[in-house]
Amino acid sequence: MSLDTQVNKARILIEALPYMRRFDGRTFVIKYGGHAMVDDKLKKAFAQDVILLRQVGINPVVIHGGGPQIGQTMIQMGLKPQFIDGQRVTDQETVNVVEMVLAGKINKDIVNLINLNGGRAAGLSGKDGHTILARKRNHRRKSETDTPEEIIDLGWVGDVEAINTDLLELFKSSDIIPVVAPVGVGKKGETYNINADAVAGHVATALRAEKLILLTDVPGVRDQAGQLISRLETKEALQLIKDGVIVGGMIPKVETCLTARKGGVAATHILDGRIEHALLLEIFTDQGIGTLVV
Repeated sequence: MSLDTQVNKARILIEALPYMRRFDGRTFVIKYGGHAMVDDKLKKAFAQDVILLRQVGINPVVIHGGGPQIGQTMIQMGLKPQFIDGQRVTDQETVNVVEMVLAGKINKDIVNLINLNGGRAAGLSGKDGHTILARKRNHRRKSETDTPEEIIDLGWVGDVEAINTDLLELFKSSDIIPVVAPVGVGKKGETYNINADAVAGHVATALRAEKLILLTDVPGVRDQAGQLISRLETKEALQLIKDGVIVGGMIPKVETCLTARKGGVAATHILDGRIEHALLLEIFTDQGIGTLVV
């Protein structure tokens, strides 16, 4: 290794130093999903990133998704996945598969990955300690005519009613990284399948997190010309949605960020999880790599 390479490495550490100081003791809620969950190299890099965050005094809380894995498992079991307006129809048989895949398989795989790379992690679902209290989602489809909105029953699909932070607060005083599956519990103990982005936003607000970070399969939010927006103000975000520039699956992600900001989260980020060590590049460098919603 040349001396210049070694000096560059030292400069990277110096650049990161003020951010390490600023965020010491703060909580970061990280939604882990997309390609970063399936590529072995990216999976290892993600585990190393959250371990480093914990090592420098930051409290990472990982919320994970798993939609594609749920679909694959359903097909293997002879079940046919069904979607309405992009949302999974979740009957009793499907919600059993959802809980099995999210809380039983994916969650433990992430915990194991972090542990194997030198960290300490513990997995839980929203049902543990009643961490994620949920209610049934009433999906409404707007009519193109003057007829009333159509109410569609999606089954055991839920919205977050409240977040109980008791268990998550306990992890702050340890070096253990909590990994949470987005499965909620209703008032009668029923199980609900909840969108992981939404869960991450609610958890970040409840914990008064410094940052909410959503890992995606795109570079971030783009403008009318298709260029990455590094810093996105709330008014600009709302205008881009209104103008049809922010569309599709990016809309709920941006709305989650805006809701979290309104709820007191200091900063929210949307970044490309396909980039190795995306978390470190976004958090500990002056320029970052994704979209910061402020």
